[in-house]
Amino acid sequence: MTDAAELRLRVSEFLAAHPPATTERSDFLSARFDAGLAWVHYPAGLGGLGAARSLQAVVDAELEAAGAPDNDPRRIGIGLGMAAPTILAYGTEEQKRRFLRPLWAGEEVWCQLFSEPGAGSDLAALGTRAVRDGAGGDWIVNGQKVWTSSAHIARWAILIARTDPDAPKHRGITYFLCDMTDPGVEVRPLRQITGEAEFNEVFLTDVRIPDERRLGPVGEGWKVAQTTLMNERVSIGGMRLPREGGMIGPVARTWRDRPELRTHELHQRLLTLWVEAEVARLTGERLRQQLAAGQPGPEGSGMKLGFARLNQEISGLEVELRGGEGLLYDDWTMRRPELVDFTGRDAGYRYLRSKGNSIEGGTSEVLLNIVAERVLGLPPEPRNDKDVPWKDLAR
Repeated sequence: MTDAAELRLRVSEFLAAHPPATTERSDFLSARFDAGLAWVHYPAGLGGLGAARSLQAVVDAELEAAGAPDNDPRRIGIGLGMAAPTILAYGTEEQKRRFLRPLWAGEEVWCQLFSEPGAGSDLAALGTRAVRDGAGGDWIVNGQKVWTSSAHIARWAILIARTDPDAPKHRGITYFLCDMTDPGVEVRPLRQITGEAEFNEVFLTDVRIPDERRLGPVGEGWKVAQTTLMNERVSIGGMRLPREGGMIGPVARTWRDRPELRTHELHQRLLTLWVEAEVARLTGERLRQQLAAGQPGPEGSGMKLGFARLNQEISGLEVELRGGEGLLYDDWTMRRPELVDFTGRDAGYRYLRSKGNSIEGGTSEVLLNIVAERVLGLPPEPRNDKDVPWKDLAR
């Protein structure tokens, strides 16, 4: 069994062979993957050593102390947090070896082609079609996806499409890996309330996907997608933060630096939200420890639910605290950013951008149902369309 002491020795030997100061960043990251120090809990040869997930913190701390470059996780978060665990769970050996290394090293950015204009909260109602071109041949995909983060910079996408309209909506879906540079893939920006176009809509017109890029069995895409969605909610709501990390940090600093803005009422609200943010942070640490023993479960939905509410309440408090300054906005320029920077912009940006937190990655209403049914064990919501063929559903 690999332990912390052995990992520290491995890292020391790796750094001696690949000094961060003199090794090209891309070469360093690729070598780190090959040495099994990318995801230590992944199998050997796929970026890991088959070690306990909890030992990743040991590796990260040693490399950070040595000044090693990271793989820009915010930029490639969809690949790291959603595509990679799904490929590991359902991919063929060839798929794992083809995609995991460039994904982790940041050589290939990923996006997620799930939501559609008529299938957001009710994702299983999706209508994008994938039809086989002959027995055992390629798949021809037609449809539209929406709210696609990073589609404008992505090389690959995780895609779910309907392959059997005669089956009930959850059973006629298949999961694919889509090359975003293929003919027929069109990406259009969606301008948001912040002025930016961080999201996109994607149109798929006769896109040809080889069958070897199918992930999992035909018709079992919903099951595969559950792995993606559970990991997505953990990656959004359960990110590792220091104390006063995230949205609570800027408002706490403003409170300390600007005593003239303080009022008793705002003080009480700040104390309440500070405590809630710290509870959420520690709950996230506990969730990560639980993940060391297996796959993420519905607890990630609870974390993401709390993350959305806290971000919106904290950013609202910050705008109020700043008074007239809180109504200012630094830049309405139309941009297509590569990542979301909550703490690098002003209070107005944080307030506007946080409105999307209760929609993206699963709406708060859907997550409440998940927590109620799968965590609290309450009776499920009535679903009259559960066994109705998708083609017969009202749309």
